[in-house]
Amino acid sequence: MKNIFKRFDIRVVVAIVATLSCVVIASDFILFRFTYQAQFEGMRSQLKIIAQTAALLVDADKLTQVPLNKEGISTPQFDYVEALLKKIKAANPKIKDIYTLKKVDSGNIWRFIVDLQTNNPADFSSPGDTYDAGRFPEMLKGYNDPSADTKIETDQWGSTLSGYAPIRDDLGRPVAVLGVDLDAGDVATVYRQSLSQALVILLVGIILAIILGAFISSRVLGPVKRLIHGTRHISRGNLDHRVPIKGDDEIGELANSFNSMAKSLEESRQRLMDYFYDAVKSLVLTLEYRDQYTMGHSQSVAHYAEKIAQHMGIDAKTIDMLKKVTLLHDIGKVGVRDNVLNKPDKLSDAEWEKIKGHPVLGWQILKPILDDPNMLEIIRNHHERQDGKGYPDGLIREQISLLVAIVTVADSYDAMTSNRPYRQGMSREEAIEQLHVGKGKQFHPDVVDALLEVLKKTDQKTA
Repeated sequence: MKNIFKRFDIRVVVAIVATLSCVVIASDFILFRFTYQAQFEGMRSQLKIIAQTAALLVDADKLTQVPLNKEGISTPQFDYVEALLKKIKAANPKIKDIYTLKKVDSGNIWRFIVDLQTNNPADFSSPGDTYDAGRFPEMLKGYNDPSADTKIETDQWGSTLSGYAPIRDDLGRPVAVLGVDLDAGDVATVYRQSLSQALVILLVGIILAIILGAFISSRVLGPVKRLIHGTRHISRGNLDHRVPIKGDDEIGELANSFNSMAKSLEESRQRLMDYFYDAVKSLVLTLEYRDQYTMGHSQSVAHYAEKIAQHMGIDAKTIDMLKKVTLLHDIGKVGVRDNVLNKPDKLSDAEWEKIKGHPVLGWQILKPILDDPNMLEIIRNHHERQDGKGYPDGLIREQISLLVAIVTVADSYDAMTSNRPYRQGMSREEAIEQLHVGKGKQFHPDVVDALLEVLKKTDQKTA
C-alpha cells in the first residue's frame, strides 16, 4: 500500500484531488461570504446614508419643542415633524418605520418624540413613551454618528434592518436620534439562497475533484490555475470576470457553475446598486421639492450630459454611469437650509459658503457606498473651473477629468436657462453667448463645442 504512493501518477492524482478540493472549498466560501456580506454591508451603508440624509431634513428646533407627553401629539410642531417623516417614507417605499427618540438623562431609557409607526400601528408610541435603547448598541452609537444594526431582526411582520443618525441643532450638538427600519427581506432571501447554493456547489465540487483526479496532470493543472485566477478576481470584487474554460467534461461543468455564480453575484450587486440609486434619487426628489425653482434640474443636467458624452464618442457603459451619478450631483444640498436655498435676495458671504459646501457634503454622503472614484470625482468637482477659480479644490485644466467637465457645462447651461428665486432665466441665445465667454476659462472648450453641436441638432430636428 505504501508503494502505491511512490508512483508519480498516483501522487499527481492525489495532489490534483487535494488541490481541486481546496479550490472548490475556498471559492465556495469566498463566493458565499462575498454574496451575503456584500449585500448586508451594502444595506447597512444605505441605511446610514438614508438615516443621515433624513436627519439633516429635520428641524431640530421644532422637534425639541414637541412636549414629551400625550398632549404633544396635538401640537403644530408634532404635525410638522410627522408630515416630514411621511414625505421621507413616501419617497422610499422600502422604509417600514421611521421615528425620533430623545435621550433625557445619562441612562439608556430614551423617550419617543414622533413615531411614524406603519408596520404595526398597534405599536404606535406617543411623545414621552419610554424605550430601552440599551438593547441595541448601534442605536446608542447613533446619538453621535450615523450607525446601523449588525444583524437583521425577524418577526411576524418580516425581516428588518435598522439605521440611526443624530439630529443636531444649529451649534452641531446632538439633540435626538432619527431611526429608520428598512425592509431586509431581499437580503435574508439572498442569505438562504446563497447558503443553499454554496452547499450544493461544495458537494458537486468535491465529487468532481475526485473524478477529475483521474485525468492526466497536464490536462488538469491548466484549468485549475484558471479557476484559481478566477476566484481571486471574484474575491477582489471583479464580478464581471468569467473563467474561459470550454467543454462538456467535469472541468467545464465546474467552470460553468463558477461563471453562473459570478453572474448571479454581479446581478445581485447590480440590483443592490439600482436600489441604492433609487433610494438616493428619492432623496434628490425630496430635495427638489424643497426648491421649486430647481424642480427637474438633475434630470435635465443628466440629459444634457448624456447627449454631450454621446457626441464626444464616450462608450455606452461610461455614459450609463455618468447619467446615474449626474442625477445625484446636487445631493449635498440636503444640508442647506430652506431659507438659504430659496432666498430671493442676494446671499450673504456666510450663506454663499453654505451653498459652496454642497459638493463636499455630497461627496461625504456618497463616499461610504460608491466605490467608483470617477463617480465621486463628479460629485465633488462639478463646480471646478478650467482657470482654477472654482470650488472646493481649485483644480485647473488637466486636473479636471473630461466627465467632470461635461457635467459642469451641462449643469451651468441648465442653471443659466432656468428661473431662480433671485433672477429670471436667460434665453437660449444668451446662455450660448455665456458659454462662449466662459470657454477655456470656466468651461472645457471641447465640451462647450459638443453642447453647441447637440443644441444645433436639436434645432434641426424640431425645425
